[in-house]
Amino acid sequence: MKSPNNSSWQIWRWPSLFGVVSAAGLIAALLGDGWYDLGSSVALGLVAAACIWLGVRRRREPLQAR
Repeated sequence: MKSPNNSSWQIWRWPSLFGVVSAAGLIAALLGDGWYDLGSSVALGLVAAACIWLGVRRRREPLQAR
């Protein structure tokens, strides 16, 4: 954590973005075939890749002294 005084936007921006993109991908998967399937795969794949990337990046950061 960078600062204990993080605003709500700083805390919730990534989870909100991931939720919106995931919902869009799931809705696209339910609506149709063809391009909808491609769009849903891309949207859900982006969320999964971003979560993996952020998790790996977080583990590589050195622990800060408390």
